Amino acid sequence: MAVLLSVSRRLPAVAALAVLSACSIVPDTGATDPDRFAQETSPIFYRPEGIDPQKVQRLPVQPVPQSRDLFRTQFHQTYGLPTFNPVHQAMYAQTSEDDFTLPAIPYKRIDPRFLRQEVDYRTNERPGTIVVDTRNHYLYFIEPGGRAMRYGVGLGAAGYAWHGRGVIQWKQKWPRWTPPAEMVAREPQIRPISAERGGMNPGPTNPLGARALYIFKDGKDTLYRVHGTPDWQSIGKAASSGCVRMLNQDVIDLYNRVPEKTEIVVL
Repeated sequence: MAVLLSVSRRLPAVAALAVLSACSIVPDTGATDPDRFAQETSPIFYRPEGIDPQKVQRLPVQPVPQSRDLFRTQFHQTYGLPTFNPVHQAMYAQTSEDDFTLPAIPYKRIDPRFLRQEVDYRTNERPGTIVVDTRNHYLYFIEPGGRAMRYGVGLGAAGYAWHGRGVIQWKQKWPRWTPPAEMVAREPQIRPISAERGGMNPGPTNPLGARALYIFKDGKDTLYRVHGTPDWQSIGKAASSGCVRMLNQDVIDLYNRVPEKTEIVVL
């Protein structure tokens, strides 16, 4: 009886061993064969009636283009649409100061070479000097290491009238415009705001803009000014009147960089 009981207990184990022996523990590497995969899965592919898949002509493989003829910027962006320069957008954004608001400048409508930028500039002038290049309509603020901050400028008739070396005798924030008698004689319509009548109040529409730098030589006023202007379209051009015009946001930047008694050279 004990023998029978022992045999009956071993039967499930034997059966389990027989089941395991029927299963191979060697991995089926053939499952990764592409041909076998296609054969085993072919019934699920769509086969339209009346069309032999073997006779369908494949589309030619198109080479991937290595470059695209799209809108390009100095940031090498090629998204297919015009992009903006976030640095210039910040430079020329609307700004408020002393109860005055300067509107944003549409910098994308200005030649990029006249926008504020740091450039290589070799000169014998020492750092901290202002150099006005009247021929190319540039103003440079000399920095160490052969570099300079360059601004585009517009020039009026007075802007070509004086050349040489002087100093910024004083600076004025939100200056009052006082047209001299000579200018009033040429333009009678500005007589109500002539110097003898007190001039024009400061503000965003004032022809001197947000800042003015007054140039003296040998202790005398040259009547030559570096100043802002609301007329952004005059930058890089010659105008009928005025001295050295800068974008208002640019003249504020220059004003903050230069102290009084700064040397200035007009070429």
